[in-house]
Amino acid sequence: MSTYFSKLIKAGDRVREFNFRRASLNDNSRYAVDVPDDKGNRILFSMYKNADNEWKVAAQLMPMWVHNAETDLANAIEENMKEELVRKK
Repeated sequence: MSTYFSKLIKAGDRVREFNFRRASLNDNSRYAVDVPDDKGNRILFSMYKNADNEWKVAAQLMPMWVHNAETDLANAIEENMKEELVRKK
């Protein structure tokens, strides 16, 4: 199973490339994510599955466009996990 993937997601006023990396080979419940901001600086944060089995952004001091894209980021992780299962078969 791949531990890294990228996805283009509209966040804020533009499409941005989000890079996802599984935190551990044996842990599908936490991902490290990075994305460039408008000035090209990398924003690093984590996403984790909460008790309700929902993906959440783990950092609070993020630009609002990161928080607003939380659902799209969660969908990207779920899509990648499904694709990996299909590839394994």
